[in-house]
Amino acid sequence: MDAKVVAGKAKPLGKYSHVKRAGDFLFVSGTSARRADNTVAGAEPGPDGKMKLDIRAQTRATIENIRDILASDGASLKDVVEVNSYLVDMKDFAGYNEAYAEYFDDDPPARTTVAVRELPGPNLVIEMTARAYKPLKK
Repeated sequence: MDAKVVAGKAKPLGKYSHVKRAGDFLFVSGTSARRADNTVAGAEPGPDGKMKLDIRAQTRATIENIRDILASDGASLKDVVEVNSYLVDMKDFAGYNEAYAEYFDDDPPARTTVAVRELPGPNLVIEMTARAYKPLKK
């Protein structure tokens, strides 16, 4: 089995890889909108100083991070067969669903979405895992 941390992506907060290959499957660890410099896409200070957290922007950034992680092993979003999404607030479901559909519209993967109390970062509103089927070339 092959595990890797992808250059240019946020460093894992623990002992895990961004992606691990097991035969013809790729398993992408929990991924968020966190950037390599530890800032969060879709988390910007508002005029009142409070952080404005944008579920659409965070969903897009999370999926784009997953896309880049898969590309590091020769796969794409079209190879994704299952996604698990974790939202801090189910009130964000409509915005998340709208942004998600921008990436998965023709033949979408299986998906589960659940609410969680919190994520490992105060400005994160979504985290996703993904499984992709990408046979090794022989």
